Amino acid sequence: MLIYGRNPVLEALREGRVEQVWVARGVEAWLLKELDKLGASYQTVPRIQLDQMVRTTQHQGLVAEITELAYADLEAPFRLAKERGERVLLVVLDGITDPRNYGAIIRSAFALGAHGVVTEERRSAPLSALVMKASAGTASKIPLVQVKNIPRYLEQLKQQGVWVYGTSGKASKTIAELDYQRPLALVIGSEGEGMRRLVAEHCDELARIPLSEGAESLNAAVALGVVLYQAGINRRPK
Repeated sequence: MLIYGRNPVLEALREGRVEQVWVARGVEAWLLKELDKLGASYQTVPRIQLDQMVRTTQHQGLVAEITELAYADLEAPFRLAKERGERVLLVVLDGITDPRNYGAIIRSAFALGAHGVVTEERRSAPLSALVMKASAGTASKIPLVQVKNIPRYLEQLKQQGVWVYGTSGKASKTIAELDYQRPLALVIGSEGEGMRRLVAEHCDELARIPLSEGAESLNAAVALGVVLYQAGINRRPK
């Protein structure tokens, strides 16, 4: 799998997942020094060759081939939570098909302490180089789980004692009114349509983010960041 962009490639190098690196001629000296420091063996090529390899000019002069990204198993987020000594905190995506949005959500989930990001096979952007770049390399640092059916998965979570909270602009409660001292799954719907009705019906609670008058909605990654920050504040030891 080819990935591109400085943060994703450098992170992959630090993790030892890179098989080959290509660098555009004329990149800054500091970047070459960083590659040398990480022990990267790289080939210097014309920038247009990188454009053709990854079909974009947004590669920042750096492309790498890595071992294929793979989805984690269903229990991976629970194992991570146990290792940290924390109550599980999952992010469940319903209908996020834009790879940039998916990558940005992964980045927020990792930065704000979630233990995994869950998507559905039919209604999600696939793992790709664009997702890796948008996540700034964090797609390999947090369990990414894919399930066949989100409503069924939410029911399975509830049977395991996990509470399911969904975000909805029409909800009467605000996110500040929720109890975060529980094992949790936070459901984020697509920006255009929000959560599907069947997914919303499987949530234990629905809540909204209070917005200024006239504002319609937030980007999905931004909305997730707000909710995860609220959860983090409430989960801190008193």
